[in-house]
Amino acid sequence: MGKGFFNVPIAVNEPVKSYAPGSPERKAVLEAYDTYFNSKTDVPMYINGKDVTTGNTRTMSPPHDHKHIVGTYHLAEKKHVDEAIATALEARKKWSLMPWEQRAGIFLKAAELVAGPYRAKINAATMIAQSKTVHQAEIDSACELVDFLRFNVQYMTDIYHDQPESTSDAWNRLEYRPLEGFTYAVTPFNFTAIAGNLPACMALMGNVVVWKPSDSQIFSAKVIMDIFEEAGVPAGVINVVFGDPKMITDTVLASPDFSGLHFTGSTYVFKELWKQIGNNIHNYKTYPKIVGETGGKDFIVAHKTADAKQVATAIVRGAFEFQGQKCSAASRAYIAKGIWDDVKKFVIEDLKSFKQGSPADTNNFVTAVIHEGSFDKLAKYIDEAKADAKVEVIAGGNYDKSKGYFIEPTVLLTTDPKYKTMSEELFGPVITIYVYEDDKYSETLKLVDQTSDYALTGAIISKDRYAITEATEALQNCAGNFYINDKPTGAVVGQQPFGGARGSGTNDKAGSALNLLRWVSPRMIKETFVTPIDYRYPFLGE
Repeated sequence: MGKGFFNVPIAVNEPVKSYAPGSPERKAVLEAYDTYFNSKTDVPMYINGKDVTTGNTRTMSPPHDHKHIVGTYHLAEKKHVDEAIATALEARKKWSLMPWEQRAGIFLKAAELVAGPYRAKINAATMIAQSKTVHQAEIDSACELVDFLRFNVQYMTDIYHDQPESTSDAWNRLEYRPLEGFTYAVTPFNFTAIAGNLPACMALMGNVVVWKPSDSQIFSAKVIMDIFEEAGVPAGVINVVFGDPKMITDTVLASPDFSGLHFTGSTYVFKELWKQIGNNIHNYKTYPKIVGETGGKDFIVAHKTADAKQVATAIVRGAFEFQGQKCSAASRAYIAKGIWDDVKKFVIEDLKSFKQGSPADTNNFVTAVIHEGSFDKLAKYIDEAKADAKVEVIAGGNYDKSKGYFIEPTVLLTTDPKYKTMSEELFGPVITIYVYEDDKYSETLKLVDQTSDYALTGAIISKDRYAITEATEALQNCAGNFYINDKPTGAVVGQQPFGGARGSGTNDKAGSALNLLRWVSPRMIKETFVTPIDYRYPFLGE
C-alpha cells in the first residue's frame, strides 16, 4: 500500500505532428502503413491475459480497397463470453484493491507508449482500418488517445481529493469504490481513441471490463490491446471479444454481475440496450450505470453578419473531414440569404480542389466510407435528393464502389427545412443547406431546435454579439457542445468535454471528471472519536 498523497504528472495535450513532406513522422507512418498493408494480421480475442483463437474467422479489408485483405479476426462462441465475464470477476478481487497510484502508473505508461513507440503503428492501422487520412489518424488515434489516458489520471486524483467536511468529533471520509461486478464497453468504428478510452477509463477507476469493439475497427483495436498489455494491465482486467453482437450482448446483460454499460454507437442500438437492461433489472445485484454517446444531426447557423469565407471553411471542414463520419460532423446548415452567394462560391471552389482516394496518398483530403452498408445508404439518399423537386445538388453527387467505398463530398440545397436530410443522421460526406431570409433569424433558430431528434453539436457564426447571444439562448437544449464562430467538430480532451442529450446520449462528457464519476460507487465512512455511552439527549431533562 502506497504511503503518501501523490501528485500525478500535470496532464498536457499531446502536440499534433505535421506529417509534412520530408518529416520523420511521415516516413515512419507510411512505412508502417506499407508493412501492415502488405502483410496479413491475425487478431485473436484477448481473455484472461491470453490470446484466444477459434478458427472461425472473418477477413479485414481497407474501405478504400475492399478487395484487398489485410488480416483476419476470430469470432467468439458463447462460452468465450462466459469465460471473459468469469475471468473479469476473478481479476476484480485484486484489481479493485490495487492502490490507485499503481493503476495510474499503468495508464500513464500506456499514454507514453502511444505517443512514442506505437505512434506510427496505431496511426497506420487506423488509416487502413478506418480510411483516415494521416492528419485525421494523428488527431484521433495518437493525440486524443494520449490525452484521454493522461487527463483521466488527473481527473481520477481530483475526484479522490474531493472529500466531505469533518469536525473535531468525527472524521468523514468518502471512498470512491469501483462498481460491484463487471462492466461492458461497446465501441464504434470511427474513433480509435474512443475505442481505447471506454474500457480504459472504467479500468482506471478499479473496474473490470468485457470489451466488444466494432467489427470495422478490430484491425486498429489490436494495437490498443498490445499497448495495454505492454503497459501492464493485469490479466482479466480488460477482456476483448469479437463476433455476433446480439449473442455477446445477450450473454453479458444476462449476468447478475453486470454493473455498467459504456457505449458509443447508434441511437437505436443504445435505446435497445437500455430497454434490454430494463427488462433484466430484477436479475441484477445492483442498478447498472448506463452511459452512452450516440448520434447527431449537427448544425451550422450563419447569421447575415458572418464572414462568408469563414462559413465556407466551417462547412467544408465540418462536413467532409473523415468523410463526415464523426458524430459531430456538420450535416445541416442554415445560411442567411444575404451571404449565401459568396458562401456557395467559396464552398464549390474548395470542393473542386479536393482529392479523394487512399490515405496512403497524403494529397487526398477525403477517402472512403467505412463499408458497403454505409455506401449504399448514402447513395440512396443522394439518388432520392436528385429526384426531389425541393432539392438541388450543387456539388458532388457521384459515388463509386468498384474499388473502394467512395462517396463524393456532396452539398444539397433544399427549399424545405424539414426535408429528410435536414433531420435524419446520414453519417457520411453529405451536407444539406437551407437558405433563410435575413430577417427570419429568430424563426430559423426555432427551426434548428425543433427539426432534429438529436442534440450533440452545433455552431453559430456571426459578427453580431446580440445575434450570438440570442442563438446561445435559443439553442441551449439542442447541442451539448456549442461552438461560436467555429465548425461544430474537433473537441479536445481537457478543453471541450464532449457529449450531448436528447437522441445523442446521456451527456456524461467524455474527457472530463463527470464521466469517471459514473464508474465509481462512493462509500461514506464516518469515524466517531468519542462514542456516546448514554442514549439520553438534553431535551429529556426534568
